[in-house]
Amino acid sequence: MTKGGMESVEVFTSEGKGRGLKAQKEFLPGDVIFAEPAYAAVVFDSLTHVICHTCFKRQDRLHRCGQCKFAYYCDRTCQRAAWLNHKNECSAIKRHGKAPTENIRLAARIMWKIEREGSGLAEGCLVSIDDLQNHVDSFGEEEKKELRTDVESFLEFWPPQSQQFGMQFISHIFGVISCNGFTLSDQRGLQAVGVGIFPNLCQANHDCWPNCTVIFNNGNHEAVRSMFHTQMRIELRALSKISPGDELTVSYVDFLNVSEERQKQLKKQYYFDCACEHCKKQIKDDLMLAVKEGESKPSAETVKEVIQFSKDTLEKINKARMEGLYHEVVKLCRECLKKQEPVLGDTNIYLLRILSIASEVLSYLQMFEEAADYAKRMVDGYMKIYHPNNAQLGMAVMRAGVTHWHAGLIEAGHGLICKAYAILLITHGPSHPITKDLEVMRVQTEMELRMFQQNEFMYYKMREAALKNQKIQVMPEPSNETSPSLFHKKE
Repeated sequence: MTKGGMESVEVFTSEGKGRGLKAQKEFLPGDVIFAEPAYAAVVFDSLTHVICHTCFKRQDRLHRCGQCKFAYYCDRTCQRAAWLNHKNECSAIKRHGKAPTENIRLAARIMWKIEREGSGLAEGCLVSIDDLQNHVDSFGEEEKKELRTDVESFLEFWPPQSQQFGMQFISHIFGVISCNGFTLSDQRGLQAVGVGIFPNLCQANHDCWPNCTVIFNNGNHEAVRSMFHTQMRIELRALSKISPGDELTVSYVDFLNVSEERQKQLKKQYYFDCACEHCKKQIKDDLMLAVKEGESKPSAETVKEVIQFSKDTLEKINKARMEGLYHEVVKLCRECLKKQEPVLGDTNIYLLRILSIASEVLSYLQMFEEAADYAKRMVDGYMKIYHPNNAQLGMAVMRAGVTHWHAGLIEAGHGLICKAYAILLITHGPSHPITKDLEVMRVQTEMELRMFQQNEFMYYKMREAALKNQKIQVMPEPSNETSPSLFHKKE
């Protein structure tokens, strides 16, 4: 079954997993299998005034909708592009007196689209909204209570003159949002800023070691002529060679967790038991729980104590980060590493989590040398665990490269930036803003490296002078979340 621009994939019934997607032709790493615009999408409640409601880019100065005073846009082009989806929302917000929550807004946008186009197959979609999984029957008591609250709020917001839908269908839409909502990120791909529904992507099944990745592309809004003003979309990209007939899989959760934990998370959020190869055979679990080898191997009791200490420290770190107490975070990390280092192996996930936080926060505090040391150890561990073409690995290697560069470790910095660039070319593609940023860094560090190799003394002199005249590029403030996860789950 293929439809508008989706000729390279087909929907099939996968044994024990329901529907899935299958390749119709061969794909190589980095190939875009398909691109899909959102069926409907909204900006998170907390960011409605700093993110464009059309392309989801973060901008300093946005234009506000003069009618509802709620929606914000980059420019007139984005505002015009939004009008079809915003028109009903605009008058409903004015009538209601305020904008409802993101879940209600997304459900309303889906319903208005159905009112305009019907609930059958939309153009370019392999399945209709009616046919998407809602898992309402699997909801626990707490989720059912949230669902009832959402339905009530929706009915208060929904205008009387719009098409009226039955309670069962409204519940179905909220169920679809709950288990199929996809996280949208800003143009740098570093922060989750919204949630959207992409019906074709919803058909891709999960695998902890997938052959595809999904990247959100905000489109090219610098282009003045509308024919080049490309649409915001997600791209399904191949991570490895895919043959015709192979199932296309993506990972719904971060791989950096032992199989039992990943399975728990998948069951809780997506209501299925993962039986992928990596979970069945617990592949890489031994690395993720590695302990120090050698003559004085730590006892099981010591390992248990250190892991418990690590978990407790991570909770304290989260609290300190929420309050912006970054020096306290560094202190907690150093204490924890002191306890972990004689006991845990280099690939142990509890050690890697602390190294990741320490390197990120120290970079932000401009303590680059210590940050670079931790970043290097983190990347060495990640390389042994992650798939070589993993987007999160690419971003971590990039962060480590920038940290080394800022620390004046030009050789290691350039090497890491090149490595990150090679990964992100496959996961994000050459036109993604983050890949373009990396390309600029790669050229810059290459030039500095040549200068360093020709005359080390002169390189450091020039670097010192440059740093005096120009404030060193500060790392972004550490966020309290890891990279945006693939599917959005309402907390």
